[in-house]
Amino acid sequence: MNGNEGMNAPDAPERVLPDYAPVQEEAVAARPSRRALAWSFVRDLFRMRSDRSAQRVLLVGAFFIVLFGTLIGRLSWMAMHPKQPGELRGGTTVAAARPDIIDRNGTVLATDIKTVSVFAEPRNIIDADEATELLTAVLPDLDARELRDKLSTNRGFVWVKRQITPRQQQEVHRLGIPGVGFVPENKRVYPNGPVGAHVLGFANVDNEGIAGIEKYMDNQGLKALAGYGFARSADDLEPVQLSLDLRANAAARDELVKGLAYFKAKAAASLILDVNTGEVVSLVSLPDYDPNNPVDALKDDRINRMIVGVFEMGSTFKALTLAMGLDSGKANINSTYDARGGLRYGRFTIKDYHGKNRILNVPEIFIYSSNIGTARIALQQGVSAHKAFLKKMGQLDRMRTEMPESSAPLLPPNWGELNTITISYGHGLAVAPMQAAAAVGALMNGGQLINPTFLKRSEQEARADAPQVIKPETSEAMRFVMRLNAVKGSARKADVPGYFIGGKTGTADKVINGRYAKNKNFTTFMTVLPADDPKYLFLTVYDEPQATSESYGYSTAAWNAGVTTGKIMARVAPLLGLPPRFEEPTDPFPTMARAGAWGAR
Repeated sequence: MNGNEGMNAPDAPERVLPDYAPVQEEAVAARPSRRALAWSFVRDLFRMRSDRSAQRVLLVGAFFIVLFGTLIGRLSWMAMHPKQPGELRGGTTVAAARPDIIDRNGTVLATDIKTVSVFAEPRNIIDADEATELLTAVLPDLDARELRDKLSTNRGFVWVKRQITPRQQQEVHRLGIPGVGFVPENKRVYPNGPVGAHVLGFANVDNEGIAGIEKYMDNQGLKALAGYGFARSADDLEPVQLSLDLRANAAARDELVKGLAYFKAKAAASLILDVNTGEVVSLVSLPDYDPNNPVDALKDDRINRMIVGVFEMGSTFKALTLAMGLDSGKANINSTYDARGGLRYGRFTIKDYHGKNRILNVPEIFIYSSNIGTARIALQQGVSAHKAFLKKMGQLDRMRTEMPESSAPLLPPNWGELNTITISYGHGLAVAPMQAAAAVGALMNGGQLINPTFLKRSEQEARADAPQVIKPETSEAMRFVMRLNAVKGSARKADVPGYFIGGKTGTADKVINGRYAKNKNFTTFMTVLPADDPKYLFLTVYDEPQATSESYGYSTAAWNAGVTTGKIMARVAPLLGLPPRFEEPTDPFPTMARAGAWGAR
């Protein structure tokens, strides 16, 4: 029988265990609580007993370690993550960092420098009058009354002066005025002054873009990035590379400044456009301003005349009319049109400026700048076809580039045959000059309309999204007549030796109070080089140029815009990698030669 069986036997005697419960309850009742033990330990620790000295030292040491560790940690965190001034001053913002802007060769056009600004806490100013007197002595350009009013309030923060010099900072610091301090900031500087001003734009005292590429960057997310605290330093941001060439821009501006003074014009502008990439290599508009001190930037005469201004482009528009006729197939390079007398339309008579009074072929219409011949080509197409072609060439819609500023063309409200006649030779439709240049660029580059850009890009990138607007053979025909005009026509004054150029002049009477003023001109000159394999298009415009002793009393485009364009090309072409070649290319226009075009040989 095993043990289990014995314990379960019914006749086994019952085992009685001793009762210890009363004793255990008494022991638990006598045991002190945990709180009482802790209090007893702390009480004993601070009693003057020698056996507790080591524990007291350890406790005090631990306390100070935690205290100083917390302080050091907090100071380290603040050093690595400084509060933005806006956090410190209840929403007042300070100049955020901006990326450098560089030209196509890497030269800096705009950058940030570190500076400081002076602020005050009026509630901590002891004597507002004394503080005002001391501060205005060091910073004499401050308005004493305005500053005293600021310092006499109970506000927690006011600006005293933004972006001071290091010397001014030292002098203010020596004053030792309680409640006056400094805030580090970023200041935007433009090392080249007014060169490229209309493209770069400028930033205000808070380093926010106000115009040009500076505003474009903010619109692309830079302002939001700064608002979230990510753009603390320019080193955190990649430079923005433009298509501009600083050297070309400086040379073009220099020649334009001279021309503006010599021809006593109201304003002037120039453009260099890469016809294969759409890159704006140079843009100058005079009068301009210094973006380091843009006090004049918002004056009416400081507009960017290449983009914001819209003008009737005169005879340069004849290039588009000829291209329309040739591309439609209704005309060819040998087609002729009657220019023996004025073209009457209702009570109007269209005349030529220097009429030949004979039948002209297409190249002759171009080089003699015949209004009559051009109008007949446009009428041959019809109003609807004319409008459709100009729309396809981007002349009836606002041109969009990286520049935030632009203007829409001015179109006739009711476009009829008379409008088609005048628009065919550049009157009655006002566009931005760069808009017209982009269209002529398409006539030169094989027929693709490439939208201009101020950012550097490759030809492959540009042509990927560029529509084919005319046939390649039409483009060759237009290059041919442009070259012919530089040899035999009105573009001869810009025919720089060593450069196989093609060009077209344009002179439009300005509209004053709704009527054309015969004594106020807007002159235009467009040229492309080299004409056999175009790379760059040069455009120069003058607003109200005056006749000179050398121009025989004329103020038309050949005598001013053409002359200036020739000088710009002579200086800039070598900088852009186009050295002169004194042997003309053989058979540059093979299709025209085979067609037996007038002047092709």
